[in-house]
Amino acid sequence: MKGLIRIVALLLALLAGHAHAQFDHQYAAWDALLKKHVRWLPDNKQSRVDYAGFQADRPALKQVLDGWSAVPAAEFDGWSKDQRMAFLINAYNGFTIELILTKYPDLKSIKDITFIGSPWKKKFFRLLGEERHLDWIEHEQLRPKYGDPRVHAAVNCASIGCPALRPEAFAAAKLDAQLEDGMQRFLADPTRNRVRAGHLEVSSIFKWFREDFERGQRGWQRVEDVFATYAAQLGKTPEEQAQLRARSLPVDFLDYDWSLNALNALGR
Repeated sequence: MKGLIRIVALLLALLAGHAHAQFDHQYAAWDALLKKHVRWLPDNKQSRVDYAGFQADRPALKQVLDGWSAVPAAEFDGWSKDQRMAFLINAYNGFTIELILTKYPDLKSIKDITFIGSPWKKKFFRLLGEERHLDWIEHEQLRPKYGDPRVHAAVNCASIGCPALRPEAFAAAKLDAQLEDGMQRFLADPTRNRVRAGHLEVSSIFKWFREDFERGQRGWQRVEDVFATYAAQLGKTPEEQAQLRARSLPVDFLDYDWSLNALNALGR
């Protein structure tokens, strides 16, 4: 009898290992949902989410999220750095949408999710073997362990003030290009970052996470170095671009718009 139990256990382990070996690092199902329910605005710098559409496709979304929740920590640890990072970014964005759907359409902001405490500290999903919250992904994994400040243009907090949610999944094979494209779109969006009246007015993301942009990654020692790197996106004239590269403009931080980034936001 004991021998039979061991054989059954071995078969189950082999089947589980085979299932996880088939993990789709291209995220085809998630990618299809994003393409269906996320739209670039005409400026191609902001996007809006069709939460009603996601709600109608909730079973498909649940299947995607359940698949991510089933990934064991040991398997995740064996992936490449870019595979792990793409997984965490996709998980953050996917579970954020799920969080919104728990209260949609009766909310105007992600902050309406909880009356007390932070929605980002609400444990409502399982990942890598434990119950997690969104802050765990961003502040305990992505920021300290991967060290790429461009991640702030990749994770989306379901708000208009956030960098755009891409209408495609992140994937290791193109992760660097996606992160770079996200930063360029974000810095080129004058509703969030702009030169005006001799001042550089930028998203509060650069205030809240200043330390991430000043760790020396990508050669950035000061937050002003970020804006110098993206002078071509921020500056509308050669003079403005020269000022950005010279780091001579005083920096002001804009108020953050926590309104839900729903498809009908701002009349769209």
